[in-house]
Amino acid sequence: MTIRILVADDEALLRMAFSTILDAQPDMEAVGEAADGDEAVRLTRELRPDVVLMDVRMPGTDGIEATRRLTDVSPGSKVLILTTFDLDAYAFAGLAAGACGFLLKNTRPEELLTAIRNVAAGDAVLAPRITRRLLDDLRAQLPHRSRPDHHDERLSRLSTRERDVLVKVGSGLSNAEIAADLSLAEATVKGHVGRILQKLGLRDRIQAVVFAYDSRLVHPA
Repeated sequence: MTIRILVADDEALLRMAFSTILDAQPDMEAVGEAADGDEAVRLTRELRPDVVLMDVRMPGTDGIEATRRLTDVSPGSKVLILTTFDLDAYAFAGLAAGACGFLLKNTRPEELLTAIRNVAAGDAVLAPRITRRLLDDLRAQLPHRSRPDHHDERLSRLSTRERDVLVKVGSGLSNAEIAADLSLAEATVKGHVGRILQKLGLRDRIQAVVFAYDSRLVHPA
């Protein structure tokens, strides 16, 4: 299956570079380029890409607002934010707007390609440098947050296998990596993740990561 990608960046040279890298992959296709947020929303509505590579700072409508709007017009399109700015505010705002990931533009090409594949598969992707700081901020967003020195009773709702999967999610593994680690089919892992979110009352994979830390299933490195 080919991953269809829209590139949104106000710098023409960067758009061309990203598109060239993407089109060189056998499983990817750059289906369009947008120079600003408004164009990104319009093209997303027209093209329905699987993934949108979104710059943050663009003229007119910025990448954060564009992300908020295009996730409404095309819920199936996953947004991966790329920026030169290693700022918590951008990462948090982007994820709050509906983005599935946040990477810096100095990320190596092979890491970017892996991130695109992971986001297209339903995983969340965060730049390692901001993950720890972002987790601290996101803790406050968890519903019914438990005290860190107490066992969270919601864990009793999970089966042993679901706990195993949650530990892997909390450790930052993608569905494919979890499947390989636990000798499961990737579709089975995806089903487990969906049930985990439902049973724990969590919105998305990011909240599942925070829950895994707060409930001490996973410990900071």
